[in-house]
Amino acid sequence: MAAAKVKQDMAPPGGYGPIDYKRHLPRRGFSGYSLFALGVGSLLLGYYTLIKWNRERRRLLIEDLEARIAVMPLLQAESDRRTLRLLRQNLDEEAKIMKDVPGWKVGESLFHTDRWVPPTLDELYYLRPTSELDNEKFGLQYYV
Repeated sequence: MAAAKVKQDMAPPGGYGPIDYKRHLPRRGFSGYSLFALGVGSLLLGYYTLIKWNRERRRLLIEDLEARIAVMPLLQAESDRRTLRLLRQNLDEEAKIMKDVPGWKVGESLFHTDRWVPPTLDELYYLRPTSELDNEKFGLQYYV
């Protein structure tokens, strides 16, 4: 039996076209130079706002210091009045306690000087309850 003639597949005349094997990805985002410029710009903007805020903060600090300096004489005078009131009360109490001791001089200084020596808290509150001394020393630290 005669076999049928088989037609073999062959390349077309002139050959096949080139095979496209390269990747064709779409461009995504900004280029490297534009990203670098964006980073430098944001850095400069951040430094600008930081410098601006530091100047404002320094101005506010100077304002607070000036207010504190302005109020300091009033606070010092109030503290001095409180100290003198406590000293006067201590002297009155000392005179009442030591009235029967012969040769006792009320309010005689322990220091051999004519200068003013500010009293310590223990000297101010030695005739008062210890709760007042603790309150003066520690204040609101009990509640913290």
